[in-house]
Amino acid sequence: MPFTVAIVGRPNVGKSTLYNRLTGTRHALVDDMPGVTRDRREGAAKIGPLEFRILDTAGLEEAEEETLQSRMFAQTSRAVKEAHAVLMMIDGRVGVHPMDRHFGQWLRQQGKPIILLVNKCEGTGGSFASEAYTLGLGEPVCISAAHGEGLADLYQALEPLAEAVQEEEGGEEEKAELQLAIVGRPNAGKSTLLNALLGEERVIAGPEAGMTRDAIAVSWEYKGTPIRLVDTAGMRKKANITDPLEKMAVSDGLRAGRYAQVVVLLLDAARGLEAQDISIAALVIREGRALVIGVNKWDEVPDTNARMREIREQVEDNLSHIKGVPVVSLSALQKRGLDKLMDAVLNAHDVWNRRVTTAKLNRWLEEVTSRHPLPVVKGRRLRLRYATQAKARPPEFILFGSRTGDVPGDYQRYLANSLRDDFDLPGVPIRLTFKDSKNPFAE
Repeated sequence: MPFTVAIVGRPNVGKSTLYNRLTGTRHALVDDMPGVTRDRREGAAKIGPLEFRILDTAGLEEAEEETLQSRMFAQTSRAVKEAHAVLMMIDGRVGVHPMDRHFGQWLRQQGKPIILLVNKCEGTGGSFASEAYTLGLGEPVCISAAHGEGLADLYQALEPLAEAVQEEEGGEEEKAELQLAIVGRPNAGKSTLLNALLGEERVIAGPEAGMTRDAIAVSWEYKGTPIRLVDTAGMRKKANITDPLEKMAVSDGLRAGRYAQVVVLLLDAARGLEAQDISIAALVIREGRALVIGVNKWDEVPDTNARMREIREQVEDNLSHIKGVPVVSLSALQKRGLDKLMDAVLNAHDVWNRRVTTAKLNRWLEEVTSRHPLPVVKGRRLRLRYATQAKARPPEFILFGSRTGDVPGDYQRYLANSLRDDFDLPGVPIRLTFKDSKNPFAE
């Protein structure tokens, strides 16, 4: 059976809107009136490269036996039993409702992996998520089903569950693929690199800029690791793009980068790291993807040592907030340096997936705060008492303490750099979330 996901939640939280969004249809009726959906509906859903079966269910309500609502609840119960994972959706504008707590407790008893979705978060930057932690269903994912926001985060939450199901039920040929996107400015040699890696002329390549229009995805294998390799269109400055086809091609490339796990930013060795490359790298980092920089056309460089020093200095100066990004020289045309590039990709993927135990994190927190104490704000010293890793892909850490909203930006950078150095996390984004510890005497 394919990986199956059920969407559950109170009436009118946006389950059918999400169903329509993921299936690319308007099959599920959507209206402001609660209770439109009665029967469970199933369809083929897709987020980026992840394909799965999705079940839309009726709104969860308490009901007496032998009523329409009780039969609707029975349908939802069957959908949950049938699914491999459950998306528990709440309304971010309303907050956590007592019924959300009641049915959240019921869901925990079903023994299925649960992903908590906070819907209707458009334009909030996830500020509605803090109250959702009180449901005890793990890290909430903020989305807007109506506007398609947050789907990349939902993809990252679903993908490990899908991989586990494939490994258990799918056998060898359904082994999960590493999602690798090649991005960069026009004429950097992206298509030539894809052909060189595959050992065949899979895509059209040439000296003319803009040969690639669609994001071309190809399944491949390197050293026993299955890889989904995506070649994208060259990305120019937005102001320079006037052709509608080019706009769609760049949009397609951005979407491929958003759903990738590792992104190779390909540079032209003669031009080095330019402003547009920095913008692309910033987008990759903002999306939380592992970054590898490939410097192509290395066979045309007269003084390779001096040129590599210049490019590394450019990377350190312009990407100082993500230290340790691997820089690999290669020639796609002559098929040189390809193994070095792919080894860097596999290592970046390993770092991106890395987890640190809570015990190690708290020993680290005690050491770094002793070595460099937190500042005094308004006559009182700030304190951090506890740290834990919320998730990997990319590594995200939560630090609890008192008045954490006052922790200055330079101290946050100090903590992030210390994490990177002490736990060997080079070249991947590190996300820190600060939370105030609950005061037991507050009530």
